[in-house]
Amino acid sequence: MPTSWKRSPEELHKVYIENTEAFYRVAGRACARELDAFMQSCALGLWARAGSVTQAQVDAINELYSKGRSRGTRLLWELTGEVCSAKEVLPPMFFWSLAERDAREGRDYSRVFVRMVTNILLHLAAVDDDVSYAEAEFITDCADRLSAVCDSSGVKPSKSALNAKDFVTSGEPSFIDKHPAGSSAQASGERGAEAAGSEEKTEEKPDFDKLMAELDSLIGLDSVKREVRSLINLVKVRKLREEKGLPSAPMSLHMVFTGNPGTGKTTVARLLAGLYAAVGALKQGQLVEVDRSGLVAGYVGQTALRTSEVIKKAIGGVLFIDEAYSLASGGENDFGREAIETLLKAMEDHRDELVVIVAGYDGPMEAFIHSNPGLESRFNKYIRFPDYNGPELMAMFRLQCDKNGYTLTPEAEAEAQKLFDELYEGRDENFGNGRTVRNIFEDAVARQADRVALMDDPSREELMALLPEDLHEEDKT
Repeated sequence: MPTSWKRSPEELHKVYIENTEAFYRVAGRACARELDAFMQSCALGLWARAGSVTQAQVDAINELYSKGRSRGTRLLWELTGEVCSAKEVLPPMFFWSLAERDAREGRDYSRVFVRMVTNILLHLAAVDDDVSYAEAEFITDCADRLSAVCDSSGVKPSKSALNAKDFVTSGEPSFIDKHPAGSSAQASGERGAEAAGSEEKTEEKPDFDKLMAELDSLIGLDSVKREVRSLINLVKVRKLREEKGLPSAPMSLHMVFTGNPGTGKTTVARLLAGLYAAVGALKQGQLVEVDRSGLVAGYVGQTALRTSEVIKKAIGGVLFIDEAYSLASGGENDFGREAIETLLKAMEDHRDELVVIVAGYDGPMEAFIHSNPGLESRFNKYIRFPDYNGPELMAMFRLQCDKNGYTLTPEAEAEAQKLFDELYEGRDENFGNGRTVRNIFEDAVARQADRVALMDDPSREELMALLPEDLHEEDKT
């Protein structure tokens, strides 16, 4: 390995800035935050393949990602834990968009990104003065995954990137091979320069009682809460029967959520993901939320890749697809059909480790499910989310006021209740429910600010009080 690959943490920081700035000069800085997060996840995955976790790596990651905060944000034992739990690195969503734009405009900025990632990772691999074969394989795999996105998008070929395997200095087994899953190295309490022990590390499950309490605290949704409780009870009893050697009927956990916007579908999906994990039906219980734009691409073959990447993130948890009917709205030649077929295959291949929830308006969702026999066979559980009535909308508005330090005068209280009753009675299929409440609150706060700003020395009470006139737009006629 050329000695030039060896860098101090300060030099590494300079390398990182030079590489990323070169990329930003051609592609812009809009993706800077996502890029930093992606590179940090790459660093953790890379060092899981190193021979050991060292203080040099701690110093490097603290230097790279301090971003103006106090340095030394991680200790060796903390980095060891993060390395042990490092997830599979997938191409970030901004990179998919960049590759699509490159293909449309005849550019190769996404190829520049691949070379940048390879270069930075090689320097990170060498920070402990050793590049293992496993590290080189990891870097090559990252570059291959990113390049596959470029290829599928139709980005023109560019000059080849560095070959990471040319810089291997060691065949030492990787850290994760020495400490396989379930026995992650942990700190022994000294939190010093030595990565300690191999104490059993069990993944903490979501707190069932806490999640149920959060479900119960949601305003309204009584019928939804009953459905969720019944579903969780069914899963719990099924697990108990299996433990006792009793037969259990096949059960699908995939669901269809129907209802207008702002009725709490995403919130309930998040709670349900955690509850499934708490009762042992899922391993992790994370919620991955997407819509058509997160699954469908504009080129043949790319949609399957994009959908597969999203599915990988959701394995062990719940994939929540909002406005799912849009996947089938473009006709027989639309790429949404490709996303549906990829999704159906994944639901079969990962039937015990993935739950899919599709959501949207009542009528379009019914038509969507019946548009494909595979969808009909996999989605047989429906939960309808009703619109919030006037008192429930008012309760949500009070909650917004309380959370943000505002009070309602008695007159404003009465005016707000009247307003929400009228909105509920006059609602149509586009009624926004919780979104409408949030918009009304934000508009009221803006009007109150205009009013209070004219006061010479407003009191605390005046700064907090919402008046009836704050709830309505001023009539300028």
